[in-house]
Formats: sequence, C-alpha cells, structure tokens
Amino acid sequence: MKKFLFTVLFVLICVNLSFATARKNSGCGLGAMLISPNNDTLVGNLAMTFLNGTFGTQTFGITTGTSECDKPTHFVKNERLQEFVVANMDNLAKDIVVGKGETLDSFAELLNIPVDQRKEFYAKLHDSFMRIFTSENIQMAEVIDNVVLEMTKN
Repeated sequence: MKKFLFTVLFVLICVNLSFATARKNSGCGLGAMLISPNNDTLVGNLAMTFLNGTFGTQTFGITTGTSECDKPTHFVKNERLQEFVVANMDNLAKDIVVGKGETLDSFAELLNIPVDQRKEFYAKLHDSFMRIFTSENIQMAEVIDNVVLEMTKN
C-alpha cells in the first residue's frame, strides 16, 4: 500500500512538474529550474519547495547568484561595513563624538551617504551618540542597527 501511495504521489508530482510555476511562492533554486513557469498549482509549489529544501540549492543560489537566483546587490557592501566597524569601533566612536574624521568619512562612504549630505549625517550621529553606543561592551551589529535606526528618524 505504501508503494502504491508513493507511486501515485510521484506520478502526480511528475505530471505537474511540467506545468507548475510556483516561483512567486517558492523562489529560485533547483525547483525553479526544473519546474516550468506556466501553472501555479499547490503540487507545483510543494514540489519546488521540496526540491529546494532537499538539496539546499536555494540558499546556495541566493548566496552565489546561480540557480535562477539573484545575488543581493548590497551583500558585499554590508560585509565590508561590518568588517570596517569591527576593526574601527573605537575610532568610529571618537569621530562621532567630534563630528568629523577619517573613520567617519569611510563609514559614510560604506553607507553610501552622498558627499553633500555628510555634514548633516555627521551632526545627526553626533547628537545620537548615546543611542548608538548604548554600552561599553556594545557589539558591531548593534552599532550598525542603531545608526540605521537613527538615520531613518526624522
């Protein structure tokens, strides 16, 4: 009986593989590559999700920009920003207190702050210092999150 149910399920999936378009629900990866983009069915969605999850191709595809996945455009810049903040946390704090400095210039560059808006950006960070560096033992991710939070405030 188990073999029969498995066979029926397998046949249904195979029949639907040629008709299913579940990319809007299942994304990219091996499933998106094997299933054609013509029909958005439940079985197609499940098959894509199963294939992506089983083989881990969606995660790999997103990271590398393969398997019909788009690589995030800010992936490298975020990584560079994190490395920069880890390596320069003390100097960044000092420059924010002063309101200018090379470390702050580099930080603004990594955040893609236009040159003509940096003076205002530096002043905002200076005024928000205690909300950005909330403790002596603050971690890099918290600093970046706090800066982004302060940038989005009016």
